Amino acid sequence: MSHNLLEQFILLWVVIDPIGTIPVFIAVTASVATEKRWKIAIQATVAATLVLLLFLIGGQFLINALGISLPAFQIAGGIVLLLFALTMIFGDSKPETEAEGYTRTKAEGSVAIFPLAMPSLASPGAILAIVVLTDNNRFSIEQQAVTAGIMLLVMFAALILMLAATPILKVIRMTGAALVSRIMGMILAAVAVNTVILAVIELIRTVEI
Repeated sequence: MSHNLLEQFILLWVVIDPIGTIPVFIAVTASVATEKRWKIAIQATVAATLVLLLFLIGGQFLINALGISLPAFQIAGGIVLLLFALTMIFGDSKPETEAEGYTRTKAEGSVAIFPLAMPSLASPGAILAIVVLTDNNRFSIEQQAVTAGIMLLVMFAALILMLAATPILKVIRMTGAALVSRIMGMILAAVAVNTVILAVIELIRTVEI
């Protein structure tokens, strides 16, 4: 996976999916006062950002500790991202599954943590993507800092969209949000396949050497 800024932005936008978070946010804050909604949106964004930063910093150490080669991790990561993308395309959409999950469980504690921060924003796909994009063996500290900046930009966009959730959903409606989620799934599938292809090529080169 090349360290291309546009590619990184698209990948992180797809796996974090700020637009798909809008109906989830509305569903779990339906009975909450407007002032409280702002607080929940900020808390969810901060919590998800901290989770992703944790994996951005410590993910590489975990890979090294387990003795996993980079191509192997990339291939596994690409496959997981592909499966994640397929669930976005063929399964229930993100707004439907996560809002429904909250309704079923009625989890105790702040909705800012579940389901907004995790798994809506800091999803397994987002965690995996941030680890792959900040691999110490391929990217310098400066490049990883740029990736962190792009991630923060996407998270800020997610915060703005949550704060403007009600008027946005009135325009695109739940069906529109589900459609956008599936389109994002198609893009993510293409990125995932490209990741696997590049990893296989790198693995072949390593074997030949």
